[in-house]
Amino acid sequence: MIQAYAAQAAGGTLEPFEYDPGTLKDEEVAINVEYCGICHSDLSMLRNEWGITQYPFVPGHEVMGTVAAIGDRVTTVKIGQRVGVGWYSHSCMHCEWCMSGSHNLCLTAEQTIVGRHGGFADQVWAHEEWVIPLPEGIDPAKVGPLFCGGATVFNPLVQFDVKPTDRVGVIGIGGLGHMALRFLQAWGCDVTAFSTNPDKEAEARELGANHFINSRDPDALKAVANSFDLILSTVNADLDWEAYISALRPMGRLHFVGVVPHAIQAHAFSLIPGQKSLSGSPVGSPSTTVKMLDFVARHNIEPIVEMFAFSQVNEALAHLEAGKARYRIVLKH
Repeated sequence: MIQAYAAQAAGGTLEPFEYDPGTLKDEEVAINVEYCGICHSDLSMLRNEWGITQYPFVPGHEVMGTVAAIGDRVTTVKIGQRVGVGWYSHSCMHCEWCMSGSHNLCLTAEQTIVGRHGGFADQVWAHEEWVIPLPEGIDPAKVGPLFCGGATVFNPLVQFDVKPTDRVGVIGIGGLGHMALRFLQAWGCDVTAFSTNPDKEAEARELGANHFINSRDPDALKAVANSFDLILSTVNADLDWEAYISALRPMGRLHFVGVVPHAIQAHAFSLIPGQKSLSGSPVGSPSTTVKMLDFVARHNIEPIVEMFAFSQVNEALAHLEAGKARYRIVLKH
């Protein structure tokens, strides 16, 4: 039996919960959870904001732990090995997307906390293709958020062939944005942080930003027109997207990894003359996640985390909901 923390209804308190996971399948891996990050998606799912949550609901999709057991056909990991699991826990392995290495685009991919129980538990199971071994030199206590938030902001750098000579903007200096700044600084880009909070300027620069713009100042946004090859939006808020499109250079891209509440408003004529693009992407594929982990190990990059015991899970969620997290929360056994 797996011991977990579950909510029985939308927005409910997480309480101790026990369930029988059944029999380990041939290609499955059982992981003893040591640490699990808390992502804003856990909070959205807890509230059933997306209309897909099933109860009882066990959150948790930034898992770091050790392999407890493996199915008969598992060849990629060994018992006792430290591994991580993120938003996805399985993909079909035979569609055109899986066969081309884009497992994260598989139309039938299994999401770790959708229709199944996640990592706020002493153990979680996943198929081996999404169980990623931890390289040497990475702190296991801090790596959990990289398997979701980190892979989400790293993925566009690989997908769009971002170059060290590019000028890149990051909207929002929070759970996703602070990791994006660290990645982009190590990537070699000229990096600008956009934030509604001018008090974050010093910290944004320390995280890797070369420049800082108070996004509440319309004159500051106008001053950077025609400046950026890529602007990465990490926020969950509706903004004046036309202002950011204007800040793009020709062939520039405004890319969304944060889920904004309402439809993105933009005029076609803002995009057409400069051949500009709007786009979005999910967490990276297993191969991209491996690249990210190698990259962070090489450059000594870590997310900034706050630690809570698993027994404090409800306090930790309240801390996140209140906007007090700096910048990611990790639960530890």
